[in-house]
Amino acid sequence: MLEDMTAETFIAHLHEQFHVDSHPVELIEVTEIPREPGGRAPFSIVFQGGPSRPLPQRIYTVEHAELGALEIFLVPIAADRYEAVFT
Repeated sequence: MLEDMTAETFIAHLHEQFHVDSHPVELIEVTEIPREPGGRAPFSIVFQGGPSRPLPQRIYTVEHAELGALEIFLVPIAADRYEAVFT
């Protein structure tokens, strides 16, 4: 299912609540990444929130009411921000 998702999939859910391992987070940013012609258009998403101690970099179950449960590799980029890059 992740392979079918695009930046537009997540843009439709900007500023909505998701859960990372049952911790509430908000989708605060979706950025399209320039690419060569052909293939999937890469993009990144950034979540804000979560536990007071940052979660380590790894694959997490990210849940959303409409999108369901997604297995996404998240990287902490600040004390309460996490980024995922889709290529």
